[in-house]
Amino acid sequence: MNCLICKQGELRAGSVTVTLERGTTTLVFKQVPAQVCENCGEAYVDEAISAQLLQAAAAAHAVGVQVEVRAFAAA
Repeated sequence: MNCLICKQGELRAGSVTVTLERGTTTLVFKQVPAQVCENCGEAYVDEAISAQLLQAAAAAHAVGVQVEVRAFAAA
């Protein structure tokens, strides 16, 4: 599949760092599995992983986390 941004690069399996902010909470997830464009570096995270990231952000915000860095762990 070609990248939707640059229209030239092929997507390859890789990992990325994802930063999410919700209110006063900032979460940084490292080693998140993604499809990454070999040309421009744009990353595409699948729906199941996105749902996990958003759920973790909501839970962290609910308990008052301000800043946290985590290694991504698939559920």
